[in-house]
Amino acid sequence: MPEFFQVLPPDDARAQWLEHVTHRPEIEAISTLQALGRVIAQAVTSPEALPAFQRSTVDGYAVQAASTYGASDTLPAYLRVVGEVPMGQASQVEVQTAQAALIHTGGMLPPGADAVVMVEHTQPFADEEIEVLRPVAPGENVLQVGEDVTLGAEIVPAGHRLQPQDIGALLALGITDDLPVRRKPRVSLFSTGDEVVSPDTQSLQPGQIRDINSSAMYALSTQAGAEALLGGIIPDQPEALYAALVEAFETSDMLVVTAGSSVSARDMTADVINRLGAPGVLVHGVAARPGKPTILAVVDGKPVIGLPGNPVSALVMYSLFGVPAITHLLGADVPLQVRTHARLAVNVPSAAGREDYVPVRLFERDGETWAEPVFGKSNLIFTLVGAAGLLKVSLDATGLYEGSWGEVVLF
Repeated sequence: MPEFFQVLPPDDARAQWLEHVTHRPEIEAISTLQALGRVIAQAVTSPEALPAFQRSTVDGYAVQAASTYGASDTLPAYLRVVGEVPMGQASQVEVQTAQAALIHTGGMLPPGADAVVMVEHTQPFADEEIEVLRPVAPGENVLQVGEDVTLGAEIVPAGHRLQPQDIGALLALGITDDLPVRRKPRVSLFSTGDEVVSPDTQSLQPGQIRDINSSAMYALSTQAGAEALLGGIIPDQPEALYAALVEAFETSDMLVVTAGSSVSARDMTADVINRLGAPGVLVHGVAARPGKPTILAVVDGKPVIGLPGNPVSALVMYSLFGVPAITHLLGADVPLQVRTHARLAVNVPSAAGREDYVPVRLFERDGETWAEPVFGKSNLIFTLVGAAGLLKVSLDATGLYEGSWGEVVLF
């Protein structure tokens, strides 16, 4: 068994653990329309310039800028209108000195023109003639070729998680298929315990509890971009757990086991994980509350996590370790977790030497965001239901005072 790193701070434990995670799901090609939230595996470059032609950004008249120099309300420039630019096709009109062509927003600049005068800065003068009341400079009110993106430019870097605007940009360039993304990591979730029963159990026997951890982490894994798999409820028998993990290991990218990681006579998770392969358990215990007895392991480059059975502890630790592990497997460049800062509505006690994660409600007061703790024990799931995020109390703090600012990890 490798030597444990003793109760490391969560950030240090996570960094040391993920250094050993070398496994990556393979690359697959999918439709751009189906790629929202997926992580790009290879940089995508532009097959064309955008825009591909000079376009007007306003309704007005395409002109040669020099024909408008010196124009004003009292001394307008007089230009002859030689035609109208049709939308969606090239203009057959060529604009020469002292001429103008009517053009609409998005229209292709006609040959000879180098600027567009806004229609608000013109007025009719005579048949097929206008007055220009303000001058324009070359390129004014015109999008140049490649101003948005140039031919061959990197438009989506490897590791980028695709957002709605990315989908639109890719489709604007005609990239509709064969988008290279990282396959969703398969995360197999197991619960252990003779007292744990399926959530659909309607009549609980004395001492039984429904398995909520696997379902909650299923949702959290899916939200993080993984393909979550429910591995089932395993009795408190080492051989049963070992058999279940061995069977799931080959087809999974990450294994997660809840319960069995507290120091007790029935603690078997660490021993079973070490039997799976090297290097095995790297961290057994983190300097955090809730969730101190968390296990972090790696087997053949794949991450394996052992979590406390208490729902709050399990979900907090999975947010701190499971979600970043999924991000790491995907090669994503931006953490999925969003953090903000809020002022504390009350004093929050803590103990130096550990990081505390306190569920909090958020509310607005006088234009500022405030946080109010939702106090409860680590086995009370509704402590989290009423919270918007987790207030982080650092290792060296003995608490946070009312009115001070704190960091909140949002759900």
